[in-house]
Amino acid sequence: MKICCPHCGKEYTIKREALRSSPDTVSIPCPNCQKKILLHPLAAGSGGPDRTSGHSMQTKGTAPVTGEALKQKIFKTLKDLPPMPQVVQKARKVLSDPKSSFSDLAKVIESDQGIVTRVLKMANSPYYGLSGSVSSVKHASIVLGTKTLMELLDLACSSEILGQTLEGYDLAAGDLWMHSLAVANGSQLIARRVNPSLELDAFSAGLIHDVGKIILDPYIMERKAEFQSFARERRDTFLSAEKGILGFDHAELASEVCERWQIPRHIVTAIRYHHDPEPTEKDTLSFIVHLADAAAIMSGIGAGIDGMLYAIHKDAMSLLRLKEDDLFDIMGQIVCYVEKTTQQV
Repeated sequence: MKICCPHCGKEYTIKREALRSSPDTVSIPCPNCQKKILLHPLAAGSGGPDRTSGHSMQTKGTAPVTGEALKQKIFKTLKDLPPMPQVVQKARKVLSDPKSSFSDLAKVIESDQGIVTRVLKMANSPYYGLSGSVSSVKHASIVLGTKTLMELLDLACSSEILGQTLEGYDLAAGDLWMHSLAVANGSQLIARRVNPSLELDAFSAGLIHDVGKIILDPYIMERKAEFQSFARERRDTFLSAEKGILGFDHAELASEVCERWQIPRHIVTAIRYHHDPEPTEKDTLSFIVHLADAAAIMSGIGAGIDGMLYAIHKDAMSLLRLKEDDLFDIMGQIVCYVEKTTQQV
């Protein structure tokens, strides 16, 4: 029979007869990670699915693995996900070089014709007031500026990834995309007031802060009844349900995925702690994305089941030097931005 280590995710094949020879639970070390594995011999000899308990070796057909084992399983399938286009990372490197020019940036973006088409479509939309006048990426970078062009590039690269239906999170097609737009814009607006130098990074972090949901959704669906029961009985956040049932939450997974995508470390940190920035020791970008996420949810934009019982960190407003009126103003701008942007993409 095949068994899977819940600690490292390694799979092995062992003979059922080896388990039947002992009436008690068998404890063996995983050959890969050396951690203890528990197996129930009676279940193994019953002819049905093999049952385990605690931190045991799970078999095919039993309850899904959790924790690090589940993460390793997910990372093995990452090749099936649409990767963040390399053009974004190359564009960031060009922008960080003081010797680079508009032409250098345009050359990088023009390496992907699909992205070029989307960028030009958005650049010529009424939102930017340049309808029909932008004919090339180089022209767009000159008339819009590099910051706005990078914003368009982020939008062009993420729209396809974030536009799908997520049944596990009760998000219809386009809901996550609109919520991500709202958080990106909200983060940008807050950064503009608090620390303008973070504006571009805030937009990027807000746009991809929930990418972990796309990856986790099939695993949420697999155990949807368990998640619903958790919510009914404990009246706790969906984030707590993720941690309790899967062993980690979508923010933690997203940060690890973004590291694999070679996203800058400070953006990864903001994504990791966007629900609770407390562990970051007052990291400004983390608090910006956190508050923007709350503003988007309060605006009713694409929250889904994950928006239930969302709590704003008690120090967020004071740390970012914002008042209640500022937050309401930002929420109003977010709604307008999402409405206009979804019409142009």
